[in-house]
Amino acid sequence: MWPQDPSRKEVLRFAVSCRILTLILQALFNAIIPDHHAEAFSPPRLAPSGFVDQLVEGLLGGLSRWDAEHFLFIAEHGYLYEHNFAFFPGFPLALLVGTELLRPLRGLLSLRSCLLISAASLNFLFFLLAAVALHDLGCLVLHCPHQAFYAALLFCLSPANVFLAAGYSEALFALLTFSAMGQLERGRVWTSGLLFAIATGVRSNGLVNVGFLMHSQCQGFFSSLTMLNPLRQLLKLMASLFLSVFTLGLPFALFQYYAYTQFCLPGSARPIPEPLVQLAVDKDYRIAEGNEPPWCFWDVPLMYSYIQDVYWNVGFLKYYELRQVPNFLLATPVAILVAWATWTYVTTHPWLCLTLGLQRSKNNKTLKKSNLGFLSPQVFVYLVHAAVLLLFGGLCMHVQVRWIPDWDKDVNTGKTPWPRTGKLANISHLSDPY
Repeated sequence: MWPQDPSRKEVLRFAVSCRILTLILQALFNAIIPDHHAEAFSPPRLAPSGFVDQLVEGLLGGLSRWDAEHFLFIAEHGYLYEHNFAFFPGFPLALLVGTELLRPLRGLLSLRSCLLISAASLNFLFFLLAAVALHDLGCLVLHCPHQAFYAALLFCLSPANVFLAAGYSEALFALLTFSAMGQLERGRVWTSGLLFAIATGVRSNGLVNVGFLMHSQCQGFFSSLTMLNPLRQLLKLMASLFLSVFTLGLPFALFQYYAYTQFCLPGSARPIPEPLVQLAVDKDYRIAEGNEPPWCFWDVPLMYSYIQDVYWNVGFLKYYELRQVPNFLLATPVAILVAWATWTYVTTHPWLCLTLGLQRSKNNKTLKKSNLGFLSPQVFVYLVHAAVLLLFGGLCMHVQVRWIPDWDKDVNTGKTPWPRTGKLANISHLSDPY
């Protein structure tokens, strides 16, 4: 069992220390440093706050900024505004489950405070489990306990640590993804597929993880080519690939269908508290009541694509502006690291890379024994994953938000989609709407 492994215990202790230190620092800096007023999404509080609520806000309020405000709002009120649908339901549902455990305190705390405590507690737990899961995955893939150990420690010290602590979905997504990868390395394909599917319900970029399942299934197919019935194996492979895509795509598709029912079907709108309706009027947020948005009339009505395009201006090279140079400089160290790792691996294993990691040569066992750690053949699919994300992120994704087209005429149809005046106000300042 893992608790008996000294290195795992050390990873767990280090992760606990990092998380406690992060929570202390966020409370300290939140108290002494004034908040930046960026016109971010900040809905009104509908319930009065007492002394205990103010105490919770003082201790944990630093965890509720930016994207966290969206997740807390969704958990409390549901998906009321169109731009809320950029945030998938997995983490808000987890917050509601955590809040149920705090039901005995509801006499002292508002729902908002319970959700904030739930976010801090759950992400504390998710972070610890993710660090341990990454260590286990490293041992399976790298075949080098020392590298796996230090990789887990670096994960705890990552600059992304702040997002893993705040009320964001990253900690839960990391736990599910690392666990799914570990199950796949152990040959438990069905368990891995289920965890990957749940991860897709937490963040949309979980769809990319289908590549791990497909690569594993292709490996199994090529290793069985010497069998007497290759046609049967090919049909089995095609069925497995289809099932993998269907399983991971189902949460995404169901969420898009739910958005369609809310905005495109008559009579689906539900009552909204007056202060939140007023917020929509003041900030030009689209709610379900009113004219149908243009994406309802698309051949494939995907709200998510529309939100990324219209609200966040996400697209090929759209982020390449002179004023964004400082943000590119911030991303440069990680980009260089991934590019260097890719070059090193490709030059070390050219044939392995040319065959997409599917080679089954006579010296394959020798290859595995002679290249442990980062140069292990099992690392190939993870390196491709990192390189693809770097390429897509560098060309299409945003580090932060810039704003937004005039709503007087929709950018896609040229027609007025919504009875508004003026321009759409800032909705949020996001680190990553994906």
